[in-house]
Amino acid sequence: MADMDGRREWRVEGMDCASCVAKVTAAAERIPGISAIEVNLMAERLGATVADDAAAAALERQVAALGYAMRPAQDPAAGAEGGHGHDGAQAPADHSHAHGEEDPRDAERPWWRTGKALLVWTLGALVGGAWLLSLALPAEHDWLFVAATLLALVPFGRRALALARAGSPFSIETLMCTAALGALVIGAAEEAAVVVLLFAVGELLENVAAGRARAGIRALAALMPRTARRLRPDGTAEEVPAAALRLGDEVLVRPGDRVPCDGAILEGRSALDESPVTGESVPVARGPGEAVVAGSVNADGALRIRVTAAASDNTIARIIRLVEEATASRAPTQRFIEGFSRWWTPAAMAVSLAVILLGPLLLGWDWQTGVYRGLAVLLIACPCALVISVPAAMASGLSAGARRGLLVKGGAALEAIGQARTVAFDKTGTLTAGRPRVTAVLPAPGRSADEVLALAAAVEGGSAHPLARAILAGAAERGLSPGPARDQSALPGRAVLATVAGGIRVAVGSPRHAAETGVALGALAPELARLEGEGNTVAVVSHMPEGAAPVLLGLLALRDEPREDAAAAIAALRAQGVAAVMLTGDNARTGAAIAAGLGLEARAELLPADKLREIAALKAAGPVAMVGDGINDAPALAAATVGIAMGGGTDVALEAADAAVLRDRVAGVPELVGLSRATMATVRQNVAVAIGLKLVFLVTTVLGVTGLWPAILADTGATVLVTLNALRLLRWTPGA
Repeated sequence: MADMDGRREWRVEGMDCASCVAKVTAAAERIPGISAIEVNLMAERLGATVADDAAAAALERQVAALGYAMRPAQDPAAGAEGGHGHDGAQAPADHSHAHGEEDPRDAERPWWRTGKALLVWTLGALVGGAWLLSLALPAEHDWLFVAATLLALVPFGRRALALARAGSPFSIETLMCTAALGALVIGAAEEAAVVVLLFAVGELLENVAAGRARAGIRALAALMPRTARRLRPDGTAEEVPAAALRLGDEVLVRPGDRVPCDGAILEGRSALDESPVTGESVPVARGPGEAVVAGSVNADGALRIRVTAAASDNTIARIIRLVEEATASRAPTQRFIEGFSRWWTPAAMAVSLAVILLGPLLLGWDWQTGVYRGLAVLLIACPCALVISVPAAMASGLSAGARRGLLVKGGAALEAIGQARTVAFDKTGTLTAGRPRVTAVLPAPGRSADEVLALAAAVEGGSAHPLARAILAGAAERGLSPGPARDQSALPGRAVLATVAGGIRVAVGSPRHAAETGVALGALAPELARLEGEGNTVAVVSHMPEGAAPVLLGLLALRDEPREDAAAAIAALRAQGVAAVMLTGDNARTGAAIAAGLGLEARAELLPADKLREIAALKAAGPVAMVGDGINDAPALAAATVGIAMGGGTDVALEAADAAVLRDRVAGVPELVGLSRATMATVRQNVAVAIGLKLVFLVTTVLGVTGLWPAILADTGATVLVTLNALRLLRWTPGA
């Protein structure tokens, strides 16, 4: 897949751990004409800016030489099989694969029939056959194990040389081959053969574990149906690939079908099960004019739906992209571990050499014992388990969250959420349902309530703001028809102005804006205080004549009720040791009334710039998470340590945020904190296992308690353990 700016993407099959990513990246960096390289382990993708076709061909040859199958990537949104086609496959001719080497067809095979499994069965037969022959033949039989070891080392040795030429001389293949050949030299042929076999078994287990971790992402793509029933102009239906749907198409979704697109209902009513996408277990009733999301299941009624997003940009596709991009984003802990591992292997090789040279000289070992123990230390040197300990846990945490409607845009954000000491909430649409209604209209003397409401509706016409929608709905309930308006303008956080019928300039704004512009409230001032004290948001409607003092037309009271789960979510955060505060542009009395019922502090009458200052002040005391849903929240979401967007929010808020709660539930915020902390606990466990096992085997090897084949378990065994431990996160549930 290529862009006009030279950006291309490939699917690279066979990467099992972060070490594979480092090897592929190092190889790509050495090729002239290749720059801006990004390798995503869980998505199995390589992206790079390519100067020309010759550079692209050189990159494909280099990656194939390392043993990875490489082919042009397809868009994961193109359907349930996105990225699994075989066009343009670049694979090595030999399918006896080493670490990372993969036959493109393996993606569709059970694990025991893959190329790596074939290698294990072949090596097992060689070593087992050599052992059986050694029992049957009374003569010297070491040559059988020597032959088995040399045959087994052919694919590993070839790849070790390719990695060394590509800039990765200290690969696990190099270390293992050196140790196995050294063991042959000192006469430990049986152990050399077992080491190679155990190494291959470990690689197979890594591959199986990595495949299970990727299954979470592939399951998201599987939510999209392969076909859709598109309606022709004459009303008849034709079955087409879901990926072929275009904006404006109309589709028929029958009871029991999955919705094949993001769209709006034109006809019909039904309950939709959105749990595959949002994690919400209760079906949601939908009718004409309401939005539906791709991947949800139509429970009972037939629906006619107009497509509002192409297949490459629907909800499922966006979730897949977010999760894939998130798995490529490295957390601070992961960056530290990767930096540490670059020093680990050379240092361990130096220790191995010291054991070989100093053991006989200082401790009285014979030279064969020194070499044997030094080679065992060499096997312990590989940092695979340590390097994969963090990204495996992060990938599992990100996948587990995505399946429950909790999207996080990377390991850094996932790590930061659990560290937050304060969560700052916007009010409207976040802590409240975002569906305010007009509760009172108080006209100024000489005006009527209908006149005031109609003028306000005319000014707010076309706005998507929740308060604007409430005013328009209130006018519609009274049967009022707002007149036309022109020259509309907005003062963010203050007012909306427009010129309505008769050339009158009308403002609908906050009491703060009214006070700043000199609107006299007169007898309505006490009513303003009363309404705000009851938790209402009050809009002041005024006439703004040019060159003259503004004139009050009336007051509109609107109330937006808190979400049902808001109070429980705030209590859950408090139980997690996280403070909560509400930041709102509403007046202080209304903010205090809402906050008191939810059990959190309120900071009110804040413009977007004021929210930024509040976020900065909170960050001075520790990491801050900001939760919001509107355009006005975008700056604060970006400024916070981590920004969290509510699922019903605007695209601007979703883009500015680091995480998103797809369900419109405040409870998703403490769930994100819980997921983050569970993930980081798994990371700490993995690092402890990876380092602890290596240290234990290092000591026992130097003391002569363990030998070569247990030493290989310090790497492959630890790698499998940390990966399986990370996979436990896939079963994470809120409150677990």
